[in-house]
Amino acid sequence: MNKYFTLIVFSLLIMSGLQANEIKNGFDLSDSIIKADKILSGGPAKDGIPAINIPKFLSAKEAGNQIKNTDKILGVAMDGIARAYPIAILNWHEIVNDKINTTYFSVTYCPLCGSGVVFKNGTKKRIFGVSGLLYNNDVLLYDETTNSLWSQILSEAISGKLKGQKLTRYPAIHTDWQSWIKMHPNSQLLSQDTGFARNYQKNPYSGYNQNKSIYFPVENINKEYHPKERVLGIQVGDIFKAYPYIEVFKNKKSLIDEVGDKKIKINFDQKSMSVWASDMDNNTMVTISSYWFAWMSFYPDSLVYKYKKND
Repeated sequence: MNKYFTLIVFSLLIMSGLQANEIKNGFDLSDSIIKADKILSGGPAKDGIPAINIPKFLSAKEAGNQIKNTDKILGVAMDGIARAYPIAILNWHEIVNDKINTTYFSVTYCPLCGSGVVFKNGTKKRIFGVSGLLYNNDVLLYDETTNSLWSQILSEAISGKLKGQKLTRYPAIHTDWQSWIKMHPNSQLLSQDTGFARNYQKNPYSGYNQNKSIYFPVENINKEYHPKERVLGIQVGDIFKAYPYIEVFKNKKSLIDEVGDKKIKINFDQKSMSVWASDMDNNTMVTISSYWFAWMSFYPDSLVYKYKKND
């Protein structure tokens, strides 16, 4: 009798341990595309890093009181309106749920991966929040309607009702304010009047972009470049390619490359440490600017651009 009782108790303990591992920050990971043990807590609870849902903006003339020319931003141009989202603010909030005219979109930034991705939600309002969970150091978003978890870099729901659905990426440029305002003189700037008490003059990740530290485990490691070398990641169909800034900056002018069956132009401004891609009609393409380690952890078979003298 005691033998069977012990066996039952042991089985229940194992089951409860498994269930505990499959529920993190209140999210049920039992059906996750990614194994639950690969999804880690970044420290904060769900919404411990608050998204900005009612963003306010300054005009280009007003912006000088808040931002310096060399400050980094994530820039978006849509329907004739340009907006800049300072990295100094995104470091503290990671998500800005915004709208231009009738189009809803979400600006997302992961400080640990250095990755800025904008998702276009169309005419349907979709509010994303910060789950407090990470995969490959990358922020996992959640949508308020279904509580599904979404990988920022994969741009896909990994668990919940919407599992397997993809988000629509929208072009964005990671550059500095001075370069962006030259491209878009009438650009608006996200205001520090966010409704939250944060010191936007302080960088909570100071020095992180220069050291070799990777805070959490990643599934794939490629040591060819410094882990924080910034790269421009491009996807054309099923083909992925990374353009390390250190290689791109060896060129004297924009370069023309071919990814799959698509010709693209890689533009750069070394002064502002900016790289972006456009098609042959000079339309800005969807890309992801991130750290080398982050791109390669998600896309280990990615092609990698190498400078050639005849580029």
